Amino acid sequence: MLFMAEMEVRLPPDMPVAQADELKASEREYSQALQRDGRWPHLWRVAGRWANVSVLDVNSIDELHELLSGLPLFPYMDIRVTPLARHPNAINRGESDA
Repeated sequence: MLFMAEMEVRLPPDMPVAQADELKASEREYSQALQRDGRWPHLWRVAGRWANVSVLDVNSIDELHELLSGLPLFPYMDIRVTPLARHPNAINRGESDA
């Protein structure tokens, strides 16, 4: 199942720099592991904001929730999720269409 997730990070302005740096490093490690295992095939930065648009490929909505809520920055994120379906005019088959 493919989902688009739009994520924006909002760290508290008074968060100590060391704590923020630790969260960012953990976030990088976690997200890159999910990219390597194929569940996070697309990750795009939104220019000019601390935000991204991602496509996630999971087996269920529960797995999606577990994946997103496991993000180290999750408590500081605004996340909007949209389910995706193959467009009938698309000429390229997606990885989930095997």
